[in-house]
Amino acid sequence: MQVVHTVKPVVPRDRLLRLPDVEATTGCKKSTIYKLMKEGKFPPCVRITARMAAWPESAVLAWVQARIAGAQEVQK
Repeated sequence: MQVVHTVKPVVPRDRLLRLPDVEATTGCKKSTIYKLMKEGKFPPCVRITARMAAWPESAVLAWVQARIAGAQEVQK
C-alpha cells in the first residue's frame, strides 16, 4: 500500500477593502483617492456591484509601502 500526500501550496488570501478602510489605511480622503486613481497613481477599484466598489488590500498596502520607500529615498 502506498500513501501519497500532495501538499497544496498556501495561497495568500487577499481581501477587499471598502472606501472607509482605504481612507484609514492611506490617510487620504475619498476625493484624493479618486483623483490619484484617475491619474493612474493609485490602484484601481474592483466593481463588486453597479453601486459598490472595493480595493484589494494587497494593492493598497503595496501603494502605502511604495510611498514610504519613496519618502525614505528623498530623505537620504
